[in-house]
Amino acid sequence: MIKLLNFNNIFFWIEKLINFISSIFFVFLLVALSFALIFSPPDYLQGDSVRIMYIHVPSAWISLASFTFIALLSILHFLFKIKNLKLVIKSIAPIGLMFTCLALVTGSIWGQPTWGTWWAWDARITSMSILALFYIVLILTYKFVSEEDKANKISSFIAILGLINIPIIKYSVEWWNTLHQPASIKLSGSSTIHSSMLTPLLLMFFVLLLYCALIFLMKYKTEIIRIKKKNLKRL
Repeated sequence: MIKLLNFNNIFFWIEKLINFISSIFFVFLLVALSFALIFSPPDYLQGDSVRIMYIHVPSAWISLASFTFIALLSILHFLFKIKNLKLVIKSIAPIGLMFTCLALVTGSIWGQPTWGTWWAWDARITSMSILALFYIVLILTYKFVSEEDKANKISSFIAILGLINIPIIKYSVEWWNTLHQPASIKLSGSSTIHSSMLTPLLLMFFVLLLYCALIFLMKYKTEIIRIKKKNLKRL
């Protein structure tokens, strides 16, 4: 296990994964866009503006999942001081921020024709905006706090505190009166979204996950190179 977690071995597998994902990404992107823009029908009320959903919803899912993952890794790093976990957290955080901002922007664009306004401070939009702030503070902590142990402790505290916001985002439409409709896709129980829209939605989600994997691996590779340079300077 120690040999497997060696930076040289990790670097080797990262290169292989980047090459593999790059080879299939554009094929899946083409298929997903075809379903989202051509084969998927317009909504009977929203018309073609509903197609924004195919970017907005997966972006929101990824932003929530990324922060949840960061919080769990932060707890593990705080308890066991595993150096690789810190690099993983630093690599995921920019991706999570990017998709949180993308969810907010696409939601605003979708909201204008649907609700008649670009922005409304309802519970979900507000809690998503707070999530973006948690991401920003987390990234800035690693950037500007030079003392490593201090930066790790502060970032762990931020991540664990921000974890409280995740269920608030998820259940905000049920706890308060908001402009957002309740969830159409349910893991338990029947979903209310038609398969003609569910298929392109899941395809776009898969494509965006592939994109996340590419960005993460490239960022993680950069972090490994930075660590290696630091170690060489010390020698």
